[in-house]
Amino acid sequence: MMDDFGLYPREEPFDPLGVMLFKALQVIAFLFFLALLAVSPDAKDGKIDSKAEFMITLDWPDSHPDDLDLFVQDPAGNIAWYRHREAGFLTLDRDDRGGANDFIMVNGKKIVSPIREEIVTVRGIIAGEYTVNVSHFVATTGEPVTANVKVQKLNPTAQVVFDNKFTLDHTGDEKTAVRFRLDAEGKVVNVDQRPKSLLETFRSSWRNGADLDPRTGVSKNAARVRRD
Repeated sequence: MMDDFGLYPREEPFDPLGVMLFKALQVIAFLFFLALLAVSPDAKDGKIDSKAEFMITLDWPDSHPDDLDLFVQDPAGNIAWYRHREAGFLTLDRDDRGGANDFIMVNGKKIVSPIREEIVTVRGIIAGEYTVNVSHFVATTGEPVTANVKVQKLNPTAQVVFDNKFTLDHTGDEKTAVRFRLDAEGKVVNVDQRPKSLLETFRSSWRNGADLDPRTGVSKNAARVRRD
């Protein structure tokens, strides 16, 4: 705004000390921010590393009453399934029994979940072939069920190795969803769907006189009974 003489007022006098202090404050704030990013939380005793190399999922239609089971065998012969949830590097993270156990507890009340899904994670690499099978444990509806199996490689980046649908149509029906082979570095070098019965693997061992299955540690009598 001009004064009475038609002149603009002078600017405020320049204060170099104030500018330097302001810049110094900016630098200190920036260094503090970098320090926060560099600080790592202290490791806690009992902390479990949840890293997984592969994730294998089985899902079927929401709210379906039928019970499907996921079986995964590694190259060493270990098999993860509902009676042996941890086998070698294999872990059955979720066992879904259809309409029998799909609920969560909230404030002491059962909330029904419509999701039908089983998940196996592979937490280490063993070179060789992995077999992924699905068994139709209980066919409540008596109708065919369309299921989907997906295999994902998680490291170093997520990659879908296999994703396909197939049909099971009666109690006891077993299908080989996929067989995939890894090299020593964990790279997928082959994928196919050649049939291989994992349930027959159990039966053959038992017919040979073993009271306990050598891979699962499950007795003949216990294996005939559904999970408690």
